[in-house]
Amino acid sequence: MNDFFGMADAIRRHGTSCVARSTNENAFAQPASFSAAMKFLTLLSALMCSSVATAQLVYEGGEGPGKGKHIVFLASDHEYRSEEACPALARILSKHHGFRCTVVFGIDGKGHIQAGSSNLPGIEALKDADLFFVFARFLHPSVEQMQPIIDYLERGGPVLGLRTSSHAFQIKGNSPIAKYSYDSKVAGYEKGFGHQVLGNTWIGHYGENHKQATRIQLVESQKSHPILRGVKDGAYVYAGAYEAIAGPDFTVIANSQPMVSMDPKADLDATRPPMPCTWTREYTSPSGKKGRVFHSTQGASQDMLDDNYRRMVLNGVFWTLSMEKDIKPDLNIDFVGPYQPTNFSFNGEAKNVKPSDLQDLASPIMPKK
Repeated sequence: MNDFFGMADAIRRHGTSCVARSTNENAFAQPASFSAAMKFLTLLSALMCSSVATAQLVYEGGEGPGKGKHIVFLASDHEYRSEEACPALARILSKHHGFRCTVVFGIDGKGHIQAGSSNLPGIEALKDADLFFVFARFLHPSVEQMQPIIDYLERGGPVLGLRTSSHAFQIKGNSPIAKYSYDSKVAGYEKGFGHQVLGNTWIGHYGENHKQATRIQLVESQKSHPILRGVKDGAYVYAGAYEAIAGPDFTVIANSQPMVSMDPKADLDATRPPMPCTWTREYTSPSGKKGRVFHSTQGASQDMLDDNYRRMVLNGVFWTLSMEKDIKPDLNIDFVGPYQPTNFSFNGEAKNVKPSDLQDLASPIMPKK
């Protein structure tokens, strides 16, 4: 039996390729033991493969308008703490509204969440997703890990993107998946995923990030839009404004204006007029099917502390899923478990945190280690 557990550990560390090697090395002198061992290893290997193939964090959901719907979050950026914002929103959607929510993080070699990592084990969950919620920056995943994203987009599934998702991918021009890069020059898919799906690629900051907070201003003519139900004007967000160019197919529902400092009571920067920051649109898949899109140029984990901003994003989830009738002005947006977001910065993420540390709904986001 000790041999069994030794091989189990080998499978965990090295994958199923270790099975044949381990069995050859041990030779299993007794035929009965060999048969029992192979049955054990087959089952164990299947379980291990299943564990690797599934995403790292799943909130199963239950009763509510979202019952039967599956949202997959991709959370891997370098600065704005998507690894905090996404599980917090996933918990709200799962606990309060019944959605099954899968959060796929960038992961390091030891299984810890690594901000901005392009290693995305579990992205295969998109196969049966009803919504792709992306908060990523300059990722360069392998072709194998990019394929589920490509497949999802090619079937025209709805997409919700926050902040740096306008430049979610940075992929070298000789790659077979280079067209998804934010700076793509591939004919018919210029400027990549951000431009082709969300509507804008990376353009630039609008004001001084980390020195100027942002005030969200609802567009007067859009205040009856379903996404703005229950949302009050003037949300305060920590993330600085982005430059944006509203396309003719956009429905801009909110603008952002830099403030003169990070103080929530600071004046607006009169030298910088309001800039489009939140919009809806549709993209067209290769099959001709159209997918709904919601994009916000804010979204840092600290931004979620503002009730009105958080409500707008959560309403955006319902809208992209064509569930407008379920958007109520008093939709429950309460956090589930302690939410203590980190000040956003490069290299500022909580260290040595594994996805499993966030599985318990009562666990803090993020745990202090």
